Amino acid sequence: MSGFDAWVNAIAARTETALDHYLPPADTVPARLHEAMRYAALGGGKRVRPLLVHAAGAVSGATPAALDAAAAAVEMIHAYSLVHDDMPCMDDDDLRRGRPTVHKAYDEATALLVGDALQTQAFEVLAGGDGGTDLAAGVRLALVVELAQASGSQGMAGGQAIDLQSVGLALSREALETMHRKKTGALLRASVRMGGLCGNLSGDARGLLDRYAQAMGLAFQVVDDILDVTADTATLGKTAGKDAAHDKPTYVSLLGLDEARALAGRLRDEAHAALDALAGSGDGGLRLRQLADLIVLRTH
Repeated sequence: MSGFDAWVNAIAARTETALDHYLPPADTVPARLHEAMRYAALGGGKRVRPLLVHAAGAVSGATPAALDAAAAAVEMIHAYSLVHDDMPCMDDDDLRRGRPTVHKAYDEATALLVGDALQTQAFEVLAGGDGGTDLAAGVRLALVVELAQASGSQGMAGGQAIDLQSVGLALSREALETMHRKKTGALLRASVRMGGLCGNLSGDARGLLDRYAQAMGLAFQVVDDILDVTADTATLGKTAGKDAAHDKPTYVSLLGLDEARALAGRLRDEAHAALDALAGSGDGGLRLRQLADLIVLRTH
């Protein structure tokens, strides 16, 4: 196992432990809701957002406890978005991470409440509801604002709204990029920025991290579009080919497969260039570079 693989596994394990800590126990009333929240958030996923939090936090010199809290909060928002995204009123999918989606494993009303509860739980974590980290109040506020903006109407939720409105339409490249920077890119960008906020960075370093984050946020969705047409359901752990089946605009439908792949490569180069200019980034910079490669070269 490479050093990077060992680090990825270690951060995934840390994130699982943090989520287990911050989520209500499954036997706490209302037990069915808490069981379903844990079903949605624990035991699966690539944990890309927590990995970005921890890598950026290594650059900023943040404490592990602070990064665990930030990573757990981001992952709760991500998990809630997947629960709602899979519901019949959205993308209507039966499979997520290789197992039944929450509304299939439980029911639609429970899935709706799971998403609602995971979202509010994320902000409770950042606000320090359990007193688990020693972050200053001003840092906590900055983290709350960062995550709220990334997940709200100007970020993830807004991007999903554009996505739903765009079925069957031929979007321009600019409009497609706007949708994806909000729907997928905003939360990935926030993950990097929150890792930086947990520590101490100069203004120049924050700007370079943000350049990296913007490139990777868009690259992740470009690769998702590619995998939707090149990978199978078993590999993805979710239904393959749904974008074309639902007549959704994607980078593949707009640019073609080869150009979409080329775009992902250019975005990775942009991310690497930002890191090249980030002096003294140490192990965190190396991990961010490796994560850029992982995001663009992944097969699922």
